[in-house]
Amino acid sequence: MSQHPYRVVVGTDFSETADLALREAFELAAQKGQGEVHVLNAVQYLGEFVQMDLPEAPAYRLPIEEAQERLEANVGARLSAWQAETQHTISRCVTYVSVESPAVALAQLATDLDADLVVIGTHGRRGLQRFLLGSVAEGVVRLAPTPVYVVRPKGGQASVPQIEPPCPQCVETRKATQGQQLWCEQHRERHGRRHAYHYADRRLQDGNLGSL
Repeated sequence: MSQHPYRVVVGTDFSETADLALREAFELAAQKGQGEVHVLNAVQYLGEFVQMDLPEAPAYRLPIEEAQERLEANVGARLSAWQAETQHTISRCVTYVSVESPAVALAQLATDLDADLVVIGTHGRRGLQRFLLGSVAEGVVRLAPTPVYVVRPKGGQASVPQIEPPCPQCVETRKATQGQQLWCEQHRERHGRRHAYHYADRRLQDGNLGSL
């Protein structure tokens, strides 16, 4: 009985972050005796054509056969460059074009292949400020039946908004009032107007804690 090959599924949108994920997939597969890399690019279906975000032409419309050829050429070039640089190799590299949403397509491919790992970049062109992981990576983490390896550019987390510690004056106000007052004088106006209603206000008005 032949040994089950170690299969890595990786998503690409031709962005710099996706290139990092692709390289990481090559490295991880190379560490295994029969490592395979399966590369998927999700495109938008437009009837006779599909829309593919190529590095040189974002939102480029082309026949799906040409989209497959473009993906094969891009991945093949990066595989050859990685092999020349590292002197490592993998047993197989396969490319796929899908018209499904990226997260669903990656999770489905991983399921169909009985893959061992999914590799995904954190943000592609969307930027880290959209979500901590990015909408596609977050979806893959939720849907994939296999472990998911999330690749983030070095230093990339610096652009994520930082959560500040609680205001010391607010903390003291809560202690002093036994929790009756939540905010200090400086923050009371800002926080008091951010909510549609307050728990205490609703309780006093209609006595129904569960109604909205």
